Amino acid sequence: MHTPTTTAEGHQLPTALEPRNPGMALDLDWVRTAQANTSAIERRAKTLPGRRSVKKDYQAAWLCKAISLIDLTTLSGDDSEGRVERLCAKAKQPVRADILDALDMTGLTTGAVCVYHDMIETAVSSLKGSGIPVAAVSTGFPAGLSPYHLRIAEIGESVKAGAEEIDIVITRRHVLQGNWQALYDEMKEMREACGDAHVKAILATGELGTLRNVARASLVCMMAGADFIKTSTGKESVNATLPVSLVMIRAIRDYYDRTGFRVGYKPAGGISKAKDALVYLSLIKDELGDRWLQPDLFRFGASSLLGDIERQLEHHVTGQYSASYRHAMA
Repeated sequence: MHTPTTTAEGHQLPTALEPRNPGMALDLDWVRTAQANTSAIERRAKTLPGRRSVKKDYQAAWLCKAISLIDLTTLSGDDSEGRVERLCAKAKQPVRADILDALDMTGLTTGAVCVYHDMIETAVSSLKGSGIPVAAVSTGFPAGLSPYHLRIAEIGESVKAGAEEIDIVITRRHVLQGNWQALYDEMKEMREACGDAHVKAILATGELGTLRNVARASLVCMMAGADFIKTSTGKESVNATLPVSLVMIRAIRDYYDRTGFRVGYKPAGGISKAKDALVYLSLIKDELGDRWLQPDLFRFGASSLLGDIERQLEHHVTGQYSASYRHAMA
């Protein structure tokens, strides 16, 4: 086990128990031979919801695990300091205290809070002393089409403001045109701009055309030093799906087998129900193993997911379902 690395604020960095992925030289032979058998992947994905079923105490335990893996997120044009402060309070106390006491899960928190750059200072202040890191979306999120030098500068400003994790968006046209060198160079420079902050590469998989493109883009971003690969911004018409997740986590497994470095995975967008979270957790356990079921290697990008999980946990403890409005995020 490696000695945890901490920031000046005392927060443990998200992959503190793992050596960071240093990246490697771009291996175009590996990239170009990466394939995705779409029909087989879709068949496998269809079987997942029915293959793993956990009930009662086991389900409650898995749902608590899911909470610890959530990047609690607000990325709206009408975000305010008050909303972010309330979201941070929810991150620190994600489930009503009496429910956590009944489950013997006092002290449970979410994995991180994810905000726009303008809200970093508010989030950092609200989370001070909690150990919960602040993640910031960057590089012209969500389209990633602002001038390149401004995208790089935005990373630096977010790190300077206190973000410990940076969620960057790649240039989709590099993937669609098969310009892997350009994608590699972009990702590498963005990783360097992040410094000690950990970088999550958002592939915007719903806009990449094919699962083969998803597989190849995943490999290139990992070769360039991404700490996490992430499905979506949450703003695309298609966000996280099980077929895409299967492709991306198998790319992660291949990368680990070849290099010995573990890269994290973050499905984002469209995961709003507790039962869906359980499917994703079982997929990770099956394909990557238990080590990836920790906040330093797996996150859910979500806002409404926590509310449904809290409802399920309340039902487990009391036998009754409460109205969803009683579990508002912010």
